[in-house]
This record gives sequence, C-alpha cells and structure tokens, in this order.
Amino acid sequence: MQLLALLAAATGAAAVAMPNGGGVLGGVGNGHSKGWGLKKFKNLVAFGDSYTDESRLGYFQQHNGQGPPAGTLLPGSTSTPGGGITWPRWVSIYSGASLFNYAVSGAVCSNKMIYRYLDSISGPFPDVLGYEVPAYQADAAYINKKTRTNTLFTDRKADNTVYSMWIGTNDLGNDALITDSTLHGETISDYIDCIFEAFDGIYKTGARYFVLMNVAPLDLSPLYGLPSAGGLASSHYWPNKPANTTEQSGKMKEYSSTVNSVLEYRVPFEVKLANRYPGAHFAIFDTHRLITDIYNNPATYLNGTGTLHVNEPYQVCPPAGGNCVNSEESLDNFLWFDELHPSERTDQVIATHFLDVVKGTSKFATYW
Repeated sequence: MQLLALLAAATGAAAVAMPNGGGVLGGVGNGHSKGWGLKKFKNLVAFGDSYTDESRLGYFQQHNGQGPPAGTLLPGSTSTPGGGITWPRWVSIYSGASLFNYAVSGAVCSNKMIYRYLDSISGPFPDVLGYEVPAYQADAAYINKKTRTNTLFTDRKADNTVYSMWIGTNDLGNDALITDSTLHGETISDYIDCIFEAFDGIYKTGARYFVLMNVAPLDLSPLYGLPSAGGLASSHYWPNKPANTTEQSGKMKEYSSTVNSVLEYRVPFEVKLANRYPGAHFAIFDTHRLITDIYNNPATYLNGTGTLHVNEPYQVCPPAGGNCVNSEESLDNFLWFDELHPSERTDQVIATHFLDVVKGTSKFATYW
C-alpha cells in the first residue's frame, strides 16, 4: 500500500508539472519538458540487443568468443539484423554526434535469468548487465599509456552525452519469458529490476541523461503476429513454435503491454520519489506507440513506391534453415526486414524521432 501511495503521489506531481499532457502520467503524449534541459548532444552511448547492434556480436564471433579490448571503438556496419544501417548510426549521421554502441545481437538483460547459448562463440549471448555495462565502464575508465588520456571518450561530459537502453525483445521472446524458460523462475518483474540495475552501473560513471526505449509491439511482427495478420506458423528464429500461434501472439501482446505500463510508473518512482539517480534526467521513448503508428499508417512513414508492407517481411528464410530470399521490391516499402527486426527504413524513422526526444520536443516521449 505504501508503494501504491508513492506511485499515486508521483502521478499527481507529474500531472501538475505537465498539465497539457495526456495519458496516465500527465506527461505522456506531451513531449515537452523544461526538466530535460540537454544543451548539447555530442555523444550517444547505446545499450541493447539486435535492434541496436551494428557489429559487436560479429566481433565476438570473429575472435573466439572474446569481446574487444578496452579503448576499442568498433566501426559501423550496413550488414545488420535490420538489413542496413541501424537506428543509432542514423542518429549519429543526422546529428553529428559520436556513437559508442555496446549493444549485442541476441542479448538479454541478464544471463543469470535467461541463458541462451550460441555455438559460434561457445557461450551465451553477451548480456547487458554482465557484459555491455562492464564493457562501457572499462572504456570510460580507460587510459592510453602513451597519451595518458582516454583516447576513446575524448569529450564525454554529463551535459553532452545521452545513454540509451532498448532491451526486452529477447527477454520476452521464445527460449525466455514467453516459453517459461528462465533459469530460476524469474518473472517480468525481475527483468524490469534488471534494467534499473543496469542504469545504476551507467549512472556511476557520471551519466546523467538517459533514454529508456520501451518494448516494441512484438505482437505485430511476423514472428509473434496473429495468423490473420501475417503471423508465421514457424520460423528459423522459432522452429518449434507451438501450434496455437494465436495464443502466443496474445501472450506477447500482454507481456509487452504489461512491461511498458510498469515502466511508465517505475521511472518516475525511481527518479522522483526513491531519488535513485540524483541529478539525472530520464526520457521514456515510446517506441511501442511509434512502431504501432507505422503499422497503422504506413504511408506516413514508409517512403517506397508501390505497395507498403507491414505484415510481410522483406526477407524470408526457410524455418529449417537454408538460403533466405529477399523481396524484389524496395526495402523502403517494408516495416519489417525479417520476421522479427525492423527494416532500415523503420530505423531511419526511429532515429528521427529519437533526435526529437533528445531535443525535448518529442510527442512520443515522457520526461522526468
């Protein structure tokens, strides 16, 4: 009851602070906040999974399961799970900000809760809590022996660097929460706790501006979608998918919606009432609502010519493995690159709106 009272107090405070906002917290849908206040945007430090990764998993695969040494800046790549340049690189291209990308394809928040083994690295996919945050911490503390300076982060300050977190696709997915495959019976609550534990580690390095990107509408993807809306009965990502695909789609919709609703309250609680991050600023970027809007209004966002596709993926791969086939149409026509990953065009849209989030003007963000 005490927690509920505190949350109610946070909700009331938000409504007073942002009277023009809509939604439960008063700030949702408003997108303007004097409290955000980022003056410069020089660096983006990104954490997450294949929705964000450019080349880090590839480095592990090419180096016997070992990650890059401290002080190493990995290059960008156009060969990504989304079929092209991914959203944080577009943010860098559009803004001129330097990108430091720690995301790893296949990552979950913590391998202590969900353990997914990858043969090509002879171990589990590197996770956010156990690998990505420590890798960033090592880079932030790195001192080049010759120059006696940090030659990686040359201009990282509290007021010019934004730290993004987009994790959950693998945590909620098959071989994880949706299939009851956690190691010790962990729940959605444990996964959410893990996100804030990761923020703890980033905050300790002097980080003060955070963008939490909520869970995408995975139930609209071909992997988890309804059969009537292009949902696949089987996939190379989930070859043993249960026969009742309608049930799995509904379960994913429930899980993703639950996570996002909890985050909507948890962020203001931790920031305003628990004072877990003194001096920090948080923005919740509602990627769920943005991608849903792309799904419902594709002509507003997808810029290809001809038919626009929100249910069918650009690339189709046999469930049993083998050669994948790309559509003859432009990738710009597609919301999804394959059955799980947003296309390069969708990533461009995400990047454009991420920049609005950073500016403090996004209609898809709530600020704390």
